[in-house]
Amino acid sequence: MKDFRGTFTALITPFKNDKIDFSSLDRLLKQQLDGGINGFVVNGTTAESPTLSSSEVSELFKHIRSSVGPSVPLIVGTGSNNTAKSIEDSKKAEAMGADAILVVVPYYNKPPQRGLYEHFKAIASSVNIPTLLYNVPGRTVTSLAPETVTNLSKVKGVIGIKEATGKIDLASEIMKACGKDFVMLSGDDGTYVEFLAAGGHGVISVATHVIPKQMVQWRQWASEGQIEKARTDINKYMNLINLLFVEANPIPVKKALQLMGVIDSASMRLPLVELSPEHTESLHAEMKKVGLV
Repeated sequence: MKDFRGTFTALITPFKNDKIDFSSLDRLLKQQLDGGINGFVVNGTTAESPTLSSSEVSELFKHIRSSVGPSVPLIVGTGSNNTAKSIEDSKKAEAMGADAILVVVPYYNKPPQRGLYEHFKAIASSVNIPTLLYNVPGRTVTSLAPETVTNLSKVKGVIGIKEATGKIDLASEIMKACGKDFVMLSGDDGTYVEFLAAGGHGVISVATHVIPKQMVQWRQWASEGQIEKARTDINKYMNLINLLFVEANPIPVKKALQLMGVIDSASMRLPLVELSPEHTESLHAEMKKVGLV
């Protein structure tokens, strides 16, 4: 099994004329690997997964695997609010060669904790590759309770969680209950350094698209006991990180990548639309301030 402790990017899907722009994707992958990124999530929320067809996900995965090689961990997002569909997509991901699956808490239908337990257990049990839970109540409304995560950590195949509440006390509670072998990845860029300080193992990030080297460096410093150095450095980028979420992700980060010349177009698939002119102006100004453009 590959190591899922590290700095991972939840990849965007570049589009041009409503088709996947593979040339822009190749530039992005090179920029990411040059920045020290350990691996990628394919078909996550940041990839605009609700608007990608099954064939596009397969095409994306094959292209990314071919570009990054066999040693780079690729995690495929397979979560939905339909357990049967998630199982089907998870089996497809395994057949494609995914190293792990990332399964989000079911959105909209608001299952109770016992329903969440059965949902994740059924999905993890359907494949022979690792499962990472994904807790992001800002998008799903329902949140995984620490005791549910603890129970799921005992299910074969469930190896860790992307914890995106930004609540460090919650993350600490999960770490304490699940033990050091349970992989703890932050899903909230703004609180990432504090997550590392609490004992977190890494991140699945949006901000890594634009500041990969810095995000990798903060984890390195944390591992060396230089957490204050990381705290000081992230403060320089906090305005930028906040601006990357000024509208729904991945609207701002696509605009940032276009401004950097990494991707050709910041276009989205409906119902998402490009970043507003006033927010683009603020983002551009902050990117200039930190030396990205």
